Amino acid sequence: QVQLVESGGGLVQAGGSLRLSCSASEGTFGTSAVAWFRQAQGKERTFVAGIGGIGGVTRGADFARGRFRISRDNDVNTVYLEMNSLRIEDTAVYFCALRDNYGVATFAHSYTVWGQGTQVTVLS
Repeated sequence: QVQLVESGGGLVQAGGSLRLSCSASEGTFGTSAVAWFRQAQGKERTFVAGIGGIGGVTRGADFARGRFRISRDNDVNTVYLEMNSLRIEDTAVYFCALRDNYGVATFAHSYTVWGQGTQVTVLS
């Protein structure tokens, strides 16, 4: 089964930027939708952004639009999440997830493969 590994998290000042990466272990990645979710301490896991497997159609949560950009490079089996103008409330563990379908879904239960998560902490 494909495995996902996130990287790129860390500490950043408010207003700064980070780029997260989600790398897949197998080549079937290209036809699958991949999404980023985040989970702040004590809160539910929520959808951030997703990118489709065919055509690369993207969707984003309201809080992400205009600040976050999702993209994919199927040649290296990687999906990226570029985050700009970061806010303290963006602090969370960010997970990437894959579903066996080319369309993006916003519900976590629609995704069957998850990475281990990467911590993003935005400092004031």
